[in-house]
Amino acid sequence: MTKGQAQVIQAALQVLNDQGYAGVSLRAVARQMGVRMNTVVWHVKSKKRLDELMADAIVACVSLEGLPDHWQERAAELARRYRRALLAYRDGASVVVGTYAAEPATLAVADALTGAFLDGGFTEQEAAWTCWCVAYLTLGLCQEEQALPRAPVPESESGHLGALHRTWPFVQDGSFDERFDYGIAKLIAR
Repeated sequence: MTKGQAQVIQAALQVLNDQGYAGVSLRAVARQMGVRMNTVVWHVKSKKRLDELMADAIVACVSLEGLPDHWQERAAELARRYRRALLAYRDGASVVVGTYAAEPATLAVADALTGAFLDGGFTEQEAAWTCWCVAYLTLGLCQEEQALPRAPVPESESGHLGALHRTWPFVQDGSFDERFDYGIAKLIAR
């Protein structure tokens, strides 16, 4: 990444934190930097490319240092660090989920997580697909958490839905931390 790109991405992340993902545009980034829009376009070319670079910058907050040796503990810790990175930015999950960022940090995190599963005896296909499942669970929960406040669905709406009505006490029960830990434990169980 060039110095100019890095400056654009830092400005874009500031706009993201100030205005949310809907407020991020090439024009808004230019305003944040105090430059003309063509300066931003020169460095990132398009909104799509800006999104890819922002997503990779968010994922770059995942430290790959000091990970546990045991594969399950390593996978769980990587997932927790990924979640923290997404939650560190307003609408961070929305930025990442909306891109296909085959960029250095994103690839490094995917490699580390896939490597943990391979170390646990997963086949190559299982390792790849479990990595995706962990990423999708994390992205989905983070998007939901970052969309708060949300109005709870009234229990009366579940009344005509038998299974949902029976499980209603648990549908909105538990913190996002608890739900995340439960999902990750299920995904990495061997």
